[in-house]
Amino acid sequence: MTDLMLGDLLALKGKSSADLSAWLSDHDPSTASQLASEAGRRGESEAQFLRIAVSDFMAEADEEAWASLISAARDASDPGAACAARMIAFRLQLESIL
Repeated sequence: MTDLMLGDLLALKGKSSADLSAWLSDHDPSTASQLASEAGRRGESEAQFLRIAVSDFMAEADEEAWASLISAARDASDPGAACAARMIAFRLQLESIL
């Protein structure tokens, strides 16, 4: 699987859990492990968990969260993996508030 671009991550078009897991494991093993664990704990596929995380981020993130995401993507060797990590963390933080 080729690298995901930010637009691909936001759209998550046609990405299976296996594709996402393989890509993320190659680029950010720690985030891949967290994704697998959190998705499994909720009975979701990894793709489902990440789609919800992206949706939550887009709907709920404030200016500070967006600035942090953009900075992380800019400074990362794989911007897509950096965005995935931030969006997963955002979902987990959002769930802890609810």
